[in-house]
Amino acid sequence: MKAFYITDKFETSFGDVPIPEISADEVLLKVAYVGLCGSDLNTYRGLNPMVTLPRIPGHEIGAVIEKTGAKVSKEWNAGMNVTISPYTSCGSCSSCLAERPNCCRYNQTMGVQRNGALTEYIAVPWTKLFAAKNLSLKELALVEPFTVGNHAADRGKITEDDVVAVFGCGAVGLGAVFGAAAKGATVIAIDIDDEKLSMAKLAGAQHAVNSQNENLHNKLQALTESKGPNVVIEAVGLRATFRAAVDEAAFAGRVVYIGYAKQPVEYETKYFVQKELDICGSRNADAVNFRRVINLFGKNNFPIEKLISKVYSFKDAGAALKDWDADPSRITRILIEIA
Repeated sequence: MKAFYITDKFETSFGDVPIPEISADEVLLKVAYVGLCGSDLNTYRGLNPMVTLPRIPGHEIGAVIEKTGAKVSKEWNAGMNVTISPYTSCGSCSSCLAERPNCCRYNQTMGVQRNGALTEYIAVPWTKLFAAKNLSLKELALVEPFTVGNHAADRGKITEDDVVAVFGCGAVGLGAVFGAAAKGATVIAIDIDDEKLSMAKLAGAQHAVNSQNENLHNKLQALTESKGPNVVIEAVGLRATFRAAVDEAAFAGRVVYIGYAKQPVEYETKYFVQKELDICGSRNADAVNFRRVINLFGKNNFPIEKLISKVYSFKDAGAALKDWDADPSRITRILIEIA
């Protein structure tokens, strides 16, 4: 079968690999759609320090069960549409012992520390599967990035009494908007692209701020009775937004970082103390987030497929990365159609 590789900075190729043999507790999946993530783009650009090349990218998956192993739970059968959790956990590090396997010290995410799903078939443990009869294969390929944002909403301990500002309205940021709105919070979406801000409103944001066209501080003060947002979620990964998250958070507020800046960030650290901020990171997602996002997708009127900026054929996966690199601001999500 064919597999797509990122082989070097700005270089890709296809290779032949065997169809994987499954163990007793694994399933063989026929991959239908794979979403491209910002980590895949950074790998293509040579900016992902967690990746060694060559690497098969891809961890946002809509697939069909082809075959099940002898010890797989009987709830899983050939022909079922599924998505997967693409993370691993060791079970013995401090994160796993604290029942937070999503940030396992030794995690290996598909397409990052190990080969991913941009190939025709993959083998995965059945415990990593999630199904949804009312979601299409395209929609299932969009679940994982929303779970990452949903987990950040959990990390922010958001309630219906909170005003939440979300920096960045890509798929992960939209997941944070979606998760915060589902908890009943008032959500302010911040981006520099009006189309992405429109999507954020469909995902549940009550307010949208284009920080390129408006004074962000003045707008946030006006929307919060001069208090600032109770919770700020950063889903961009730029020095400016890392700083702004702390600067704009309310006194006694919470700041959650999903993205990570590629360069060192300088802070006015007095705000950490004066505001008595709770500052935390948010990594990956857990099974609760997958189930919750699938449930929200099924119940909500949010037009999930509008997230898809473009669908490329498998043979054009290299062109997809090249196009995204050339004009990243216009992309929310790219899907690669395998079958």
